[in-house]
Amino acid sequence: MSDTASNNGTAQRGGSRLGAATPWIVSIVILAIIPFVFTSNSAITIMNQMAITIVFALAYNMLLGQGGMLSFGHAVYMGVGGFMCVHIMNYVEDYSLPLPLPVLPLFGGLFGLGLATIVGSFSTRKAGTVFAMISLGVGELIAACSVIIVAFFGGEEGVSGDRTYGLPFFGIEFLHQIEVYYLIAFWLLLSALLMFLYSRTPIGRMANAVRDNPERAEFLGYSARWVRFFSFCASGFFAGIAGGLFAINYEILTEENLNLVQSGSILLITFLGGVGYFFGPIIGAVVFTLLQTVLSLETELWQLYVGALFVATVMYFPGGLAGILMMHMPAIRMGKAGLLVMPYIKTVLPAIIGTLGLAALIETIFHIRHAATGDEEMTLFWTTFNSHSVLPWLVMILVTVTGYWLTRRNLPELRRAWHEANTIDGSPS
Repeated sequence: MSDTASNNGTAQRGGSRLGAATPWIVSIVILAIIPFVFTSNSAITIMNQMAITIVFALAYNMLLGQGGMLSFGHAVYMGVGGFMCVHIMNYVEDYSLPLPLPVLPLFGGLFGLGLATIVGSFSTRKAGTVFAMISLGVGELIAACSVIIVAFFGGEEGVSGDRTYGLPFFGIEFLHQIEVYYLIAFWLLLSALLMFLYSRTPIGRMANAVRDNPERAEFLGYSARWVRFFSFCASGFFAGIAGGLFAINYEILTEENLNLVQSGSILLITFLGGVGYFFGPIIGAVVFTLLQTVLSLETELWQLYVGALFVATVMYFPGGLAGILMMHMPAIRMGKAGLLVMPYIKTVLPAIIGTLGLAALIETIFHIRHAATGDEEMTLFWTTFNSHSVLPWLVMILVTVTGYWLTRRNLPELRRAWHEANTIDGSPS
C-alpha cells in the first residue's frame, strides 16, 4: 500500500514538473521555427526588437509588478549596458581581443548591475512617490550627461560598432540577421528563465510582501529597504542585458536609448501587458512592437492609437491584456467558456467595427488638414476615395454609430452570459 502511494506521489511530482516545463518547451519550439515562417530580413528584425523589448519589460516588471517600485528612468540601465557593449565591440576590433560576440550581453548586464547598485544604494531607502521622483531625476541626469560626456556616450551622434569583427563563435560571424536572431532568442530564454526563478526565491517572494505591506514585512524581521535594493539591482542587471542585445542587433547607441521617452515606453508596455502577471510584459512587448513597427507603416497617427489603447486598458482593464486572459480561466476550468462565444461575437465584433469607423474619421480629418493643396484622394482600408466628398463621411459616421449602438445594445446579454459562465450551482465562483 505504501509503495503504491509512493509511486502515485512520484508520478504526481513528475507530472507537476512536466506541466511547469511545458511553457518553456513550447517557447523553445516557437522561437526555433518562427524564422522559417517569417523569412524576410525585415520580419526577423522586428522579431529581434520584440525579443529585446521582452527582456527589458520583464526586467522592469521586477521593479513595478513584483516590488511595487514605479521608475520613470529605468531606460538608463538598458542604455548604459548597451553603450558599454558597443565600446567592447570597438575594443575587440582595435585590439583583437579574443572575445566572442555571444558573451557581450553579460558585460552589459554587469555594467547595468554596477550602475543600479550605486543608484539603488540611496533610491531604495523609500518607495512610492519618493522613489519615483528619484528615478526621474537620475534618468534626466544621465540623459543630460550623454551629450556632455562625449568620450563614453558619443554626444548627439552616439557610438557605433561592428559586430562582425568579433571572434567567430563556432564558425559563426553573425553576418546575417538570422544568426543574430538565434543569439537574441537564446539570451531571451535564459533571461526570462532566470527572472522567473528569481521570482520564486525567498527574496522574490519577499519583494511581493514588501510591495503589498512593507510595515508587516518589517514587523516580521525583514528589511524592506534591502529587499527593494536587491530587486532593483537584479532588474538593472537584466535591463543591461537587454541593452547589450540592442547593441548587437543595431550596432549603434544614442541618447534616445537613455531618455525619458524610452522609460515611458517601457512603463506603457508593462502596464499594457499586465503588471500582476509574469507573462504580462511579454504580451505587452509583442503588442507594442507590432503596433510600433507595423501600424506605423500604415499611419502617422499610430502613437495616438497606442495612447488610446493604453488609457482604455488602465481605465477598464487594470490587469492589462494578461488580466483579461486570466479572467476567463474560471469559466474554462468549469467547461463553460462556450457560453461566452456568441455574446462576444455580438458585442466585441460591432465594437471593433465601430472603432475602425472612428479611426477612419480621424484619418480622414488628418488627411484634409495636412494633405497638399489639391490632393483630395486618400486610400484607407484598401479603398481609395475622395476625402472631400460627402458620401464617404456619411458611411464612416454610419459605421461608427451603428457599431457602438449594437455594442451597447448587446452588453446586457454579455453580462448575463458572463455571470452564468462563472457560476457554480447558483453561487459565483
